[in-house]
Amino acid sequence: MNQFILTDINRPVEQLTSKVSSAEISLAGASHWSVKKRTLQGGVSTGVDVVEIDNGALCLSLLPTRGMGIWKGEYQGHSLGWNSPVKNPVHPQWVNLTDRNGLGWLSGFNELMCRCGLSSIGPPGNDKGGNPLENPLPLHGRIANLPADNLSVEIDERGDGTISVTGIVNECGLFTSQLQLKSTLRTTAGSNKFQIEDEIKNTSSKPAEFQLLYHTNIGEPFLEEGTTFHAAMKEISPRDTTAAEGIETWKTFGPPETGFAEQVYFFDLLANEFNKSQVLLKNKTGDLGLSMTIAKEQLPYFILWKNTQATADGYCVGLEPATNYPNHRSFERQQNRVQALQPNETYCTSLEIAIHTSVDEVTKVETEIAKLQERLKPVIHSKPQTNISSSE
Repeated sequence: MNQFILTDINRPVEQLTSKVSSAEISLAGASHWSVKKRTLQGGVSTGVDVVEIDNGALCLSLLPTRGMGIWKGEYQGHSLGWNSPVKNPVHPQWVNLTDRNGLGWLSGFNELMCRCGLSSIGPPGNDKGGNPLENPLPLHGRIANLPADNLSVEIDERGDGTISVTGIVNECGLFTSQLQLKSTLRTTAGSNKFQIEDEIKNTSSKPAEFQLLYHTNIGEPFLEEGTTFHAAMKEISPRDTTAAEGIETWKTFGPPETGFAEQVYFFDLLANEFNKSQVLLKNKTGDLGLSMTIAKEQLPYFILWKNTQATADGYCVGLEPATNYPNHRSFERQQNRVQALQPNETYCTSLEIAIHTSVDEVTKVETEIAKLQERLKPVIHSKPQTNISSSE
């Protein structure tokens, strides 16, 4: 195992690494691979660190400055991500979370994957049952706009070879929660997939609530008119009346549409014998797809965000596994869905994203999901459920 330090506030700059590649270490799975760190310059992106991970087939751009989110990716010429109105990564100093009545988070939202949390997810507002010093809660929390203060790369030469990038982000303050995210992005050399493995630790001497949602955002070419979503599930419920209007077509997607109102659906997914849930986004012709495999016990709730607005306005679908539904924290607490950590306790999560570029690959995943669904007939609610959603 080879380790390289990219960022460490306790080390002088001359002891840090900015690049490691196949020029130094050979991996069986790919003749050429690399991990490079660079800093963006210009406009609101000035000062944003990007770690570019190339496993020889799959490329990902990691943003340690933005809570270890993933800006974008590419696999075999297929772009991963979406065309957000926010074109480039925004340094957290330019994101005022309290702006626009708590919707300031949207000013920096353009990643392929960003985390929501750690103290809260969901809409902004005051939480009378929480710590008053944390009010008002901003949209989707603070973690996506906090930088990592420690960043390292590990290269494991065993097998095909594994590339891992780990960062530590602290969401803490005097008299408020003290939560730490240790996040690892891992990929095998030459593969079509990557894993996210997170540890959330309460570093305080007191118990602390936490919430976590992975806002994974996919646009073209995976999303197009005729794209379909596949999931084996126990139950699906529309978040509100707008989503209820589209419940008959919840699994299909239309073309970009100016003025489209977002539709959000809450799922309780089925898990296989390994306690894993799987979802699939499949293009119209069935020769391109993106799947997500989720540890159901760790991330028991799933949200589908249909946002098929005009391309210029953010044509996108969100695949969002979470520790709870993204209602206001006070509502989720009433439903006993808010997680709590004891002092020094750690909560672990894991998920995998894979890209499929042939009919055979896509069909294999679709068949696995269909077979799992055969075990149970799903409940499809036509209206919002009062125990699932606080919106009507």
